[in-house]
Amino acid sequence: MIVDDEPNILNSLKRVLKKVDDWEIETYDGVREALKRAQTSTFDLVISDYKMPEMDGVEFLNEIRHLQPEAMRIILSGFTELQALLSAINEAEIFRYICKPWDDHDLILTIRHSLTHRDVLVENRRLADQVREQQLELQSRKTALELLAEKHPELVDVDWGAQLSWRLTSSLISPRRECLATTNLDLPQMKRDPCRRVYSCKAPYRRFQAAAPR
Repeated sequence: MIVDDEPNILNSLKRVLKKVDDWEIETYDGVREALKRAQTSTFDLVISDYKMPEMDGVEFLNEIRHLQPEAMRIILSGFTELQALLSAINEAEIFRYICKPWDDHDLILTIRHSLTHRDVLVENRRLADQVREQQLELQSRKTALELLAEKHPELVDVDWGAQLSWRLTSSLISPRRECLATTNLDLPQMKRDPCRRVYSCKAPYRRFQAAAPR
């Protein structure tokens, strides 16, 4: 959106900015009409002249800030008015100040920079909202778990350490059981042939060791 009470300024700006194909431009020569439009349509960037009869540019951009906080705001003015604008620019959170007459190339670069900055702000705000939603969800689940623990403590008070210890002990004992189960030698035979005894127990123990990591 571009607002200026001088039609020749609006035509000049529109002619320059039409060189950029992906920009849609609306121009207004009165602030009341522009504000009415801003109530029903969203704008990424608003450019306003400083000296206008109904309302000066700072007041107008301040109204835009309340209507559309995410819209970037740029003000146009002559160099002699710069000192009077400094405090007002901060009040309306105006992103850039462009002097008249402007350089076409610098004007386009300034607008591109403003739009890029807006995209970053919008994305940061979206991510912040997403993080807040996730934190609320986690807090809700934590509260539900605490209520469950109060009503049914037996569901959450589980001694996982004892169970894990029992499983490890069983795993360490099972190779010996497998070895003895697969050894079909009686005691006298094992005494006569100790080498065969070791060979018979060794194979299943190796098979167990290979399968244990699973």
